[in-house]
Amino acid sequence: MSKDFLRYFLLTTIMLQLTWVISCSNSPGRSSEKSSDRSVPGNAGESQVFVKMLSPAEDSEFKLKERIKVELASENGKKPVDSLKIYFDGSHVADLKSAPWEYSIPSEITGMTGRKSVKTVAYSKGNIQTITRFVIIYSDVAPETYYYKLIHTYPHDTEAFTQGLFYDNGKLYEGTGQEAGSSLREVELETGKVLRQHNLESSLFGEGITLYKNRIYQVTWRSKVGFIYEKATFSVVNRIYYQTEGWGLTTAGDRIVMSDGTNVLYFFEPEMFTVSSRIEVYDNEKKVDQLNELEYINGEIWANIWQTDLIARIDPVSGKVNSYIDLSAIFPQSKRGGTGADVLNGIAFDQESGRIFVTGKRWPKLYEIKVTK
Repeated sequence: MSKDFLRYFLLTTIMLQLTWVISCSNSPGRSSEKSSDRSVPGNAGESQVFVKMLSPAEDSEFKLKERIKVELASENGKKPVDSLKIYFDGSHVADLKSAPWEYSIPSEITGMTGRKSVKTVAYSKGNIQTITRFVIIYSDVAPETYYYKLIHTYPHDTEAFTQGLFYDNGKLYEGTGQEAGSSLREVELETGKVLRQHNLESSLFGEGITLYKNRIYQVTWRSKVGFIYEKATFSVVNRIYYQTEGWGLTTAGDRIVMSDGTNVLYFFEPEMFTVSSRIEVYDNEKKVDQLNELEYINGEIWANIWQTDLIARIDPVSGKVNSYIDLSAIFPQSKRGGTGADVLNGIAFDQESGRIFVTGKRWPKLYEIKVTK
């Protein structure tokens, strides 16, 4: 290889590397732009911001059934606005063709609790400007707190780190957690005896379970994988996958509902296990997170709130908390192990008789209760 060719090769390589560094430093992925007011100018040198949003302000607070007023105005007398599109929570809700640039989002559209986006797209002589704000919608009612009447107690395995629970056809089904200790069980209600047990791989931390038709679904905590079993045999017939943590499961009609420890509940289509919708759970003052084990009872989703003795009764359509159930006296803290892990967790419903069962992680008893004021 000649010296001239070697010098040419090295020079070309250096130039290519410099070109790559410069191009990458200007890539969109490295942009530090944080503004929610974005526009596409029609001609070079023209202002990119020509409209401002007067309302709603960022993180404005509203109640269910309350209208949300959207109001915009030209920015310092710059380009006049030709037309405006308005979106709420990702859905197109209005087109405005002339001033005043105002619109009240109807209450029937804002009928779900949560942090929702309000986006406007303004057009002016070939320019486009997008503005996005977020609002928080709380429940329109203060949830009542209910208590319980103890109907009956049953034995419960103190080694069972209860993560999921349901009742079907005279038997109790329980999912337990902990690495090297997770299982799916069929339990005799009256004696607490384990009739059948399927153990998960030692690396998996078992979580919620539910029944859909003749199959049992079980999720795991952080592995993002779950299992479908034949109810009659506990044989694994399929695996399911999801993009968040798995906590609680229940079946609501033709959909499976999953919690992930936040205030969000995900509704899955059971066959392909794809998310069909979701709700964010709020009461009239705050978001209600740490949602854990779930049970669908008479049109509501009941959820254990992790590390509390409360059950939230949730409207599956709006996401609002209808009421709370306080079970702090059923198995007092003074009788627990003091580890902080032996918390209330486990709700099961006997649809035929209307019986409600609750228990906790490593509790010695399972309780049949009736909700009272």
